[in-house]
Amino acid sequence: MFVKICGLSTPDTVATAVGAGADALGFVLTRSPRQVTPETARRLAAAVPPHVLTVGVVAGIGVAEARELVQAAGLRALQLHGAYSRADFAAVADLGLTLIRAVSYEAPDLRVGAYGEDLLLVDATDPGSGGAWDYATLRGRDLGKDWLLAGGLAVDTVAEAIRQSAAPGVDVSSGVESSRGVKDSALIREFIAAARQAA
Repeated sequence: MFVKICGLSTPDTVATAVGAGADALGFVLTRSPRQVTPETARRLAAAVPPHVLTVGVVAGIGVAEARELVQAAGLRALQLHGAYSRADFAAVADLGLTLIRAVSYEAPDLRVGAYGEDLLLVDATDPGSGGAWDYATLRGRDLGKDWLLAGGLAVDTVAEAIRQSAAPGVDVSSGVESSRGVKDSALIREFIAAARQAA
């Protein structure tokens, strides 16, 4: 079970996520209550061991700006969140980063690699909203090997969501927060444990 904790912004929560066994950490580089500067992301990512993927998350900006942000942050992956095209993914392929396509479960071409991405993140109708949805719609669909379930996941819902969707990985942000944009170390630990136990 691949677990990505997204929207991290402090050394303590980064250390907690790494210590609890997260596979990937997301740093939001565009407008959001969880946004960090590229400089902050670089500093936080410097403490992350090589086996944990560090991801720059962007939405609502052009790929030229996305390239600049993720390179300035020194991260190992780029997540294009929302309405990005095949051409957009082609335009960042030369960076040599792990590419993540984050889209609604209703998006066309819902299969890993359809846009040249390495990982597919399947979210609610409004990606990034943190809203729950009918995860069972994904069961039995051939999405490929490397995809993550997102949207409405929390400590008390992740196991059932994995069961319904048969997801090989999960992504969480607001579901491990004590208030909007504020990560809770205890919830991070509990979420990762719950996801792994459900696998």
